[in-house]
Amino acid sequence: MSLWNELLAPKAQSLNTTQLAVGFVAPITDQGLIALDGEESAHFLHGQLTNDVEHLAAGEARLAGYCSPKGRLLASFLMWRNDSTLLLQLPRDIQAAVQKRLSMFVLRAKTKLSDATEQPAHQVVIGLGGGLAEAVLQTWFEPLPARPYGLLLHPLGTLIRLADAFGAPRYQWLMSQEVARTVLPELAERLTVGDAASWQLSCIHAGVPQISKATQEQFVPQMINFELLGGVNFKKGCYPGQEIVARSQYLGKLKRRTTLVTIPDQAAVAGAEVFATADPEQPCGMIVNTAPNGRGGIDALVEMKLAAIEAASVRLGSAEGTALEFHSMPYLLDALDV
Repeated sequence: MSLWNELLAPKAQSLNTTQLAVGFVAPITDQGLIALDGEESAHFLHGQLTNDVEHLAAGEARLAGYCSPKGRLLASFLMWRNDSTLLLQLPRDIQAAVQKRLSMFVLRAKTKLSDATEQPAHQVVIGLGGGLAEAVLQTWFEPLPARPYGLLLHPLGTLIRLADAFGAPRYQWLMSQEVARTVLPELAERLTVGDAASWQLSCIHAGVPQISKATQEQFVPQMINFELLGGVNFKKGCYPGQEIVARSQYLGKLKRRTTLVTIPDQAAVAGAEVFATADPEQPCGMIVNTAPNGRGGIDALVEMKLAAIEAASVRLGSAEGTALEFHSMPYLLDALDV
């Protein structure tokens, strides 16, 4: 992202939710890409991930999880096809370890995993959203993806519509440095330029959690609403942890969800525990993702017991810690005891 720094970094600022809702462009700097090449790549991944890979179409992206044998998430991905290559996007802080672990199970499958983060087509990755973003993108793309997780493979790069936030579409645009040099200045003229934390704040308000190093093996997929987001296919074949994930879904053994909160404490980080005042002796949940909210605190996605969400009296670190302010999610947390 050196080109972003050269062209737009002086204009970048940490945006609040009001600014994001109007229209913004921001760098995506914390994500890496794993590429799988080979005729059996889809078949191999289909047996490893929580979602259907074999029927992933060229014009769509999907969320998918990678679980331990105990059904706990080791990683969460955004995945899509690019010609003959399958791509998995995940946080850079776990990419190397996850890529190595997946490679251990390739055995005789005809596929090869590699780090695609710095490939020419992915040298610059930006996020766009808010009310103005759609019209601005139509300068280069027509038509735009009609629904979340639609994808365009275009001469100017890969454009993926992600989950909406603030009542408007969000997009990720992966491009070469050559393309970036042409489009970034115009984007900066027409949209507010945010920093990397601004993009992370938009992801939180879209209600899409992501597993990082601090939260590996802490959650089964349903705890972070992953099946509500389309990240779990319960009709596909086996994968590591599949039995536990299915049991949690159908036998009602899980009574936890992830919700959106504000915490007026910038020290709150992923992996920190939260406590319900009604049950102060043990944690009721854990922070999944955070981002500065531009108002002196952080907004966060926090996994916790459904009873704690309903009571809305939860504090950071202990039952005497900083109080969490609860907000509605952009989608329904269903009423099932899952």
